Amino acid sequence: MELAVIKTGGKQYVVSKGDLITIEKLGARSKTQNLKKGDKLTFDEVLMTDDGSTVNLGVPTVKGAKVSGTVHSVGRAKKIDVVKYKAKSRYLKRRGHRQPFVKVKIDSVL
Repeated sequence: MELAVIKTGGKQYVVSKGDLITIEKLGARSKTQNLKKGDKLTFDEVLMTDDGSTVNLGVPTVKGAKVSGTVHSVGRAKKIDVVKYKAKSRYLKRRGHRQPFVKVKIDSVL
């Protein structure tokens, strides 16, 4: 079983072929900005690979290693309520946030 640890958006994910991972959608200059279902993605920042017998650790990344995947869906997570409240002062602020995400199905670990 081939495993890899990839880094995207400041987070690390342990992936193998066939996995479905949820990645937070990133800002305007990132690869995840204008994605649609069926688009191909390649993750170049591979921190570690494991093919079952040998483990390759990167310093900081493994040279020549790539993980490719296909966009499964694009959406937004459930709403998170942000509440600021101060007792006895009639101060109450409510604000909501829905984090956009991209679900990626891993096709290959090279």
